[in-house]
Amino acid sequence: MTKKQKYAVTGTLAGLANGLFGSGGGLFLVPMLTRWTGLEARKALPTSVAVIFVLSVVSCGVYFFKGALELAGAWPYLIGGALGGLISGRVFQKVPMTLLRRAFGLLLLYGGVRAVLAL
Repeated sequence: MTKKQKYAVTGTLAGLANGLFGSGGGLFLVPMLTRWTGLEARKALPTSVAVIFVLSVVSCGVYFFKGALELAGAWPYLIGGALGGLISGRVFQKVPMTLLRRAFGLLLLYGGVRAVLAL
């Protein structure tokens, strides 16, 4: 499989996860970009953010046109998310990759436990 095909498959899986789970595409993107396509981790994380942004805009549009989007309730999260994105974007290069990987792993573990316990 060519590198372009791997990127297309990775993007498709991320898009499916994003649409079904609400921005869950990053859970697929980072590991697939680093392990399957061979992208360096320092580039995979920001690349994932860029892809998730586009996927989220598309999913948001679909939800909006289906009448399932509650914009009034989303504003506080949008403001907080933008602030968090600005801060993390500025400190990203200063954080060791080992710490980022561990934090990402803990986030995955937390999300997995929450999903299982919600059943």
